[in-house]
Amino acid sequence: MELGLVGLGKMGGNMRERIRRAGHTVVGYDRNADVADVHSLEELVGKLSGPRVVWVMVPAGEATQSTVDRLAELLEPGDVVVDGGNSRWTDDERHAEELAAKGIGFVDCGVSGGVWGLENGYALMYGGDAEHVAKVQPVFDALKPEGDFGAVHAGKVGAGHFAKMVHNGIEYAMMQAYAEGWELLEKVDSVTDVREVFRSWQEGTVIRSWLLDLAVNALDEDEHLEGLRGYAQDSGEGRWTVEAAIDNAVPLPAITASLFARFASRQDDSPQMKMIAALRNQFGGHAVEKK
Repeated sequence: MELGLVGLGKMGGNMRERIRRAGHTVVGYDRNADVADVHSLEELVGKLSGPRVVWVMVPAGEATQSTVDRLAELLEPGDVVVDGGNSRWTDDERHAEELAAKGIGFVDCGVSGGVWGLENGYALMYGGDAEHVAKVQPVFDALKPEGDFGAVHAGKVGAGHFAKMVHNGIEYAMMQAYAEGWELLEKVDSVTDVREVFRSWQEGTVIRSWLLDLAVNALDEDEHLEGLRGYAQDSGEGRWTVEAAIDNAVPLPAITASLFARFASRQDDSPQMKMIAALRNQFGGHAVEKK
């Protein structure tokens, strides 16, 4: 099938390549002309045959809103817009309503996989009407990991980004637990090789995970994380998860504490946040602050 892809950064660029490897045609647009296939949204839409599918992969908020607004002017009834960025689920509901008024479908898709997705595939959580999802399904199949798992039609519009938001909240808490354990091991005199303790957990333990593997990768690069400042940003989805928990009266003590720990990292050079920063860099290519 043909796909228009808007946004060719770290995620979008690799997604374009993976979709092309699956045999599909991708027309990509980015403000950076060096990586773009076309030089405007108008040109992108003009190169696609109807019914069109255009996947938006730009930062949440104003960048996504302005892109959806422009596509609403350019696309035709029967076309579908997919928002694959990290938008808030409440924005999805508004976008779907605005596009539906013009006969254009909308699907929201939470995407996980970071810089490793090109080779390993991307975990996909998508929401929307079945008829709109069906038009995008070949692309979902191209992006997902091999095997029976890794993609889910989570529900109606907004469900994909809501599921991805909760996924990221869980991720916050898991990273925090590894970071706290690492700091405690580093603190005591009796444990003389913390890196190898972490490595030993990679097989046969109930806490083995891909995040643990990435922690070992980070420790192999810098055994005591001495080159990192203990400062970690939050992407916004952790905050939204806690806000949704409050709105629905669901207790999330571990996720909430992990979000607050990131706030604390901006006040002091926190040892735990060195591990959080290292993990975010490992799985997502997120920037770290060097000493």
